[in-house]
Amino acid sequence: MNDNDRVFKALADPTRRFLLDRLFARDGRTLTELESELEMTRFGVMKHLRVLEDAGLVVTRRAGREKLHFLNPVPIWLIHDRWIDKYRERQVSALAELKHELEEEMA
Repeated sequence: MNDNDRVFKALADPTRRFLLDRLFARDGRTLTELESELEMTRFGVMKHLRVLEDAGLVVTRRAGREKLHFLNPVPIWLIHDRWIDKYRERQVSALAELKHELEEEMA
């Protein structure tokens, strides 16, 4: 499985997207903080965080006895560049052409 596949797999699950949204809202959360916002076991949240870590979407750092979780947006940005930007370019180009044609008709 390549890096893009891991990111898509991680983003496919609504619980993992929720965890990413929580980290986006405030980075550096502990497992206890993240767990408190979900109706699932601590072990279940840990499994989801592990998938996010394997995809590179979450990085961790030890702070004393706590393990803090941080969002890493780089893999999402790479997916955006590869899979979204190139398709959006064609749509913008088509809209620009339509605008040009309509302006010519009105002149």
